[in-house]
Parts: sequence; C-alpha cells; structure tokens
Amino acid sequence: MIRTLGLISALALATALGGCATMGSSGSDMPPLPASATAPIDYVRDVHSYARPEIARVRHVALDLTTDFAAKTLSGTATLDIDGAAGATEIVLDIRDLDIRGVTDASGGVLQHQAGANDPIMGQPLTIRFPALAAGETRRIVIAYATRPNAAALQWLTPAQTAGGQQPYLFSQGQAILTRTWVPTQDSPGIRQTWDARIVAPSQLKAVMSAEMLTPEGEAAGAGQTAWRFRMTNPVPPYLIALGVGDVAFEGIDERTGVWTEPSRLHAAHDELTPTAEMVDVAERLYGPYRWGRYDLLVLPPSFPFGGMENPRLTFATPTIIAGDKSLVSLVAHELAHSWSGNLVTNATWDDFWLNEGFTVYFENRIMEALYGPERALMLRSLGWGDLQSTLADLPPADTRLKLELAGRDPDDGMTDIAYEKGAAFLVTIERIVGRERFDAWLKGYFERNAFRPMTTERFLEDIRTHLVTTRALEDQLMMDAWIYQPGMPSNWQPPVSDAFAPVDAAALAFASGGPASAIPWAGWSTQERQRFLAWRPPVPPATGRWMTDAQLADLESTLSLKAEGNAEVLFGWLQIAVQHRYQPAVPTLEHFLTTMGRRKFVLPLFTSLWAQNEWGRPIATRIYAQARPGYHPVTFNSVDAVVGRPR
Repeated sequence: MIRTLGLISALALATALGGCATMGSSGSDMPPLPASATAPIDYVRDVHSYARPEIARVRHVALDLTTDFAAKTLSGTATLDIDGAAGATEIVLDIRDLDIRGVTDASGGVLQHQAGANDPIMGQPLTIRFPALAAGETRRIVIAYATRPNAAALQWLTPAQTAGGQQPYLFSQGQAILTRTWVPTQDSPGIRQTWDARIVAPSQLKAVMSAEMLTPEGEAAGAGQTAWRFRMTNPVPPYLIALGVGDVAFEGIDERTGVWTEPSRLHAAHDELTPTAEMVDVAERLYGPYRWGRYDLLVLPPSFPFGGMENPRLTFATPTIIAGDKSLVSLVAHELAHSWSGNLVTNATWDDFWLNEGFTVYFENRIMEALYGPERALMLRSLGWGDLQSTLADLPPADTRLKLELAGRDPDDGMTDIAYEKGAAFLVTIERIVGRERFDAWLKGYFERNAFRPMTTERFLEDIRTHLVTTRALEDQLMMDAWIYQPGMPSNWQPPVSDAFAPVDAAALAFASGGPASAIPWAGWSTQERQRFLAWRPPVPPATGRWMTDAQLADLESTLSLKAEGNAEVLFGWLQIAVQHRYQPAVPTLEHFLTTMGRRKFVLPLFTSLWAQNEWGRPIATRIYAQARPGYHPVTFNSVDAVVGRPR
C-alpha cells in the first residue's frame, strides 16, 4: 500500500456551488465533514477496478446529462477533478459499454485517451494522459460520452411498466460495479468522490437523485425539456451515485423525511412508511448523528431488482415492501442503517462486503428492537438464522467466510446471506460476550473514527483490538479470526431462539401430519409468524422432497387465501412450497408473481427451484422467463440467465 494525499475539502466545493433551496430546507443541510474525511488514505488494491489511485484519483464528478427515452441513452459530459502524485501524467478510469466521444482539459484542449481490452465483468480501462501534475495540484478533465441502451446500471421502463401507465421511467442501480456503465469514473468503493449533476429530462417528468436537490421546480432547458440540479458535498463511493426520472410526486413525513413515488401510489406508500421518521431518531440515539441532511425514500416500479438500495438521502425501494400493515418496514430500518455502515464507513473492496452488510443487519435489528420490542427483533433474527442455514448448505465452503476472495468473479457473487447474516451473527456474538454497553460505545466510536473512509477487514480488526478487545483472554473468547477467515460457523455462536415461534412450528408439524388447515391460527399471526410457518420443513426431509399431498396443498391454499395474498414475503414462502411439491394449481399464481415484479430476492430462488424440478419445472421456467425477462433489470436477469439460460 502507498500512502497518498487525503480527500480535498468538499466544504470548499459547497461554498463554490453556492446555497440553493432543497426539499424542506434552504442551503446545504448537511453538517460539516469530520477530520476523518480529509485524513490520508492507504489505498488497497481493488481487483474489480482498473483505477490506480496511488498515482492519480478522482476527487469530484460533475455530470451534465440529457435523457433520451426514445434512444434509451444518457448523453453529455462528466467533468472530473483529479489529483495525484507529483509527476503523474495519466489517470485510469473504469468504463463499460460507454461511447467516449472526446476528452479535453478545462480549456478545451484535446487530451489523449485510450480504452483498453474489454472484460465481460469489469469492462474497460480508460487511460487519459495529460501534462505532469505538480505537487498538490488539482486538474480538471472533461469527458464527452453517451451510454448505450444496454447499460447494465440503467433500466428504461415503458409507460406500461409503471403504475400510471402514461409516462416512461428511468432508474439506475450502481452496486456493485455498474456505475461505470453510465458514469466514466474510478468505480471502486474505496475511492470516494463528491459530485454534482445537471439532468435534462422531458418536462412532464421529474428527476431525483441521491443528493441534495438544488432546483425543486426545475429549470427550463429548451422546448419540452426541464433541467434539474443536484449536489453531494459528502465524499461517497461511486456506486451510491443514483438517478431516477419519472412521473413522481413527494409527500413529507416530518421535516427531514418523506416519500417519492408515482402519484397513484403516493398515499399508500406514505402511510406505510411513516415509521421512517422515528427510525432516524432511534438510529441517531444509538450510534451518533445522521450526517446526510434529509432521509427520503423513492418507491420504484416493481422491476427494481433489490428490496432497497441505500443511496444517500434517497433510499431506492421496491414496492413489495408496501404490505398495507407496516409489517415489512424492517427494510427501511436496514437501508437507513446503511447511512452509517456502508455510506459513512464503506467496504474498501467487495472482498470486504460483510463490513457493509453484517454491520447493517445488526444495526437494523437494534432499530427494530427499540421501536417494536425485543420479541419482534428476535423473530427477525431467527428468520435470518434460518436463511443463513440454507445458504451455508448451498455454498462452497470458501464462500462461507466473511473475508472473501472474488478476483476473477462478479462481485455480486459475494452478495449472499454470509455477508448479511453471518456478519450480523458475529457482531451479536461480540455484543453477548463483552456486554451491550461496551459494544455500543465501541461501535459508535468506530463510526466516528472512520467516517467517510474506506474500511478493510484488517483495519476493522485493528480498530476493535485497539478500542475494545484488548486482552488475550477476550480475544480467545471471541474467536474473531475464525469468524472472519474460516468457513462455516465458529463454535461460540448461539443461534437465536424465539419463543413466539414454538406454537408456529407446532402448527406446521400438526398440519404436515394430517391436520386441517382450518386449525392454523393464521388470522392472529404476524407476518413474521406466517413466514416462519411457510419456511418450516420436516426435521428429516423425505427422499421425494414432498411432505404434503396435493389435497393438503389445496387445503392450505384455499383456507389461507394464498392465491390472493398481497404480502410479497408471505406469497414467496408459499410459492417455494408449491414449486417444491410440483403443485400445478399454483402455477398461474407463480406466473403472475414472476411477471409483475423483478426483485431478485424472490425471482432468482423461484427460478432456481423450478429448474431443480427437472421435467416438471424446467418447461415452466423457460416459458415464464421468456415472458418476464424483458421486464427485469440487468441485475436480476443476469443472475437468472445463469440458471435458466437466455431465452431464444
């Protein structure tokens, strides 16, 4: 590792841009950056980026882009502020499927540039050459470019794919390494950048971004066009630069939280997500100030591939969380928690992904405990434990370690329940052994000491060994190296046990043993209890994989009204059972589910289960996927392609 200069002051940038009105405030509404944000950085090698930040690095990105829904492209310029080692004469960026039209310096002078060989996962290096940098100098370069219709970060929706049915829609999804498909920059989570943007869109649409909105009413930008301006003065990893353009409206929850979505869905989304305001207050009480100004949510059309994406100031969320009873708001707690673990302290590379997600699952559960009580939090942990057991059984041992080795692989391969649930289980184990009070003090300090900085597993260990685990005896109890570097679960783990699930398990066993579905107290159960019931499997699975008859399945489907189930988590649990039992009457429900939403958490396991059913399931999977794939985001269809194959 080469020690390099720290980040330039984003405060100076904010001053230069000037204060402008934003939703619910005037001027920049974010607090000053802490000293950690401008401290020197020891960059580590990121195997998923061509960037060489120890030579030259991007400090700020300024986008000026025009949307073209007919051509399905963004085009314009990215102006990069860069600095680096004295004498540096080139910078290497990451691009993938971008049409580079020219590169100039700040005065318009042409700069030499060359795109290297294309890698199907990483894209291409874009090397730009310039006169040697002086010590401490910041240089500006301007890249004219356009995206391509197949840009993997972008999904262009037709009006028919939206709730309103009248206007098109565009959204981006940058994690893990897809930002390079719409922004030419150093696309590594360890190279934080401030940014601003001017987005031109059709006047009947509105642009929103993961940044402070400077022009809430837009600006005229030619016939039928409106420009929207944004700025992010906190340095962020590039995967958090996010854009949405569509027919969207806003409704506030309180003075710093609110909801964006299509007008016809706004009332329902707002009412569902009202706990958001209290969640922000709880999170701050737990682990320190929220440093991003506003916390709003954009509820997207159903094709959004994730449950939520923690884009700063504006979480992007799936409409499948709108259950009508606030039972799935733990997803909001999760994305909010990322404002500390992930956005504030970020994994330096995707091999360290657990530092983002394990911390966030732990933090999410603490928010839920504070708001809804220990029993609900324990139920959520227990459901997560069940998911983790399935993942441990399915993955090769090397992929069950927290610290991964993803060289030569798509970093999405590391986005499993190992990072999420095993990572959280590790932190729960530390809390149990050292005590919650001591653990909370360390974790709050961890966020403060490392704010706006890339974090590696090794630096995490250095921090916790300096500030919490200071004796050999405690080190031996915690087994930290075993948790991080060894496969499976260490011997000091204690699985969560929820007493609330005991009667649920008893009801599941009674039904599987021949009892009637009418005996199941379904109406009185919470969503989490219903999920547990549908996730139950016999202690000794039958060789056929079937533990219910068709008559039992029909009784279950009819008595519990599963065809009409509106809660996506519950419906997913039922469809997994139906597929595993080759239950033909559920196929229409399955087809509707898979063709009306694109959340990968549901889509990929269902297609995987179908494919495992060989002569019964594969024809169904092939037929449904041919219909559904055009409506999926690349994040989803790339994963399903690997299972089902690309439709011909």
